[in-house]
Amino acid sequence: MSAVVLQEKTEEGILILTLNRPEAMNCMNFDMIETLGTVIKESNFDMSIRVIIITGANPPEGKKASFSAGADLAERRKLSDDQVRRFITTVRGTMIAVENARVPVIAAINGYAFGGGTELAMACDLRIASSNVLMGLTETSLGIIPGGGGTQRLPRIVGVAKAKELIYTARRFGARTALEIGLVSRVVDPAQLMDAAMELAGEIAKNGPIGVQQAKFAINYGSESSLGVALPLESKAYEITIPTEDRLEALSAFAEKRKPLFKGT
Repeated sequence: MSAVVLQEKTEEGILILTLNRPEAMNCMNFDMIETLGTVIKESNFDMSIRVIIITGANPPEGKKASFSAGADLAERRKLSDDQVRRFITTVRGTMIAVENARVPVIAAINGYAFGGGTELAMACDLRIASSNVLMGLTETSLGIIPGGGGTQRLPRIVGVAKAKELIYTARRFGARTALEIGLVSRVVDPAQLMDAAMELAGEIAKNGPIGVQQAKFAINYGSESSLGVALPLESKAYEITIPTEDRLEALSAFAEKRKPLFKGT
């Protein structure tokens, strides 16, 4: 049986994770969501990783492309109520692991991204969509609500009123709408999606890894706090960068008119 999450790491420290159930539109079953969570958590201990990209496996011939069409409803029908609760708890844990990953995470959204697929994309730091994307938190059309953080992350990204509209209606929307409401930061041709994601990841990876990590920490936690709490938090995050070798290397590189060589130390 092939792995449900494929892993590839480049020399630049970019970890590419590919959701790999293309025959099922990369729908999330227990195996996939548990595996993704484990891989993300383990990546926190690999200091050579500087950026993570999450995308969906290419579809079989004649099938529609899909980032992830959400939960595997065929599996869901066989689960007891207690098993459903366990699944939703696992989904939430994995989304939190993605959100709190040590390094920035980019969602390269290819094709369909419904329910949990959209929630996974929202748990990432940055989102790039192919022009053929169709997204949506469609859970209310199934008599439930988004259970992987969708009711909380979507309002924080696009605003409360727009989030209510999209969740209440279970509306599906395309890449251009996603760009207009700020859910994604860029839309590209499907053939250019991974190139665009790799380009963005490369821009991040060339910078000081400790600085990037502390910037992520300050933004993630500061944005949920009052300014009176967030500004001291930023100060503390800055202090961590002061004694690093990377900071001194950047100053030396500037003086010597060369590119800095960051080591994450």
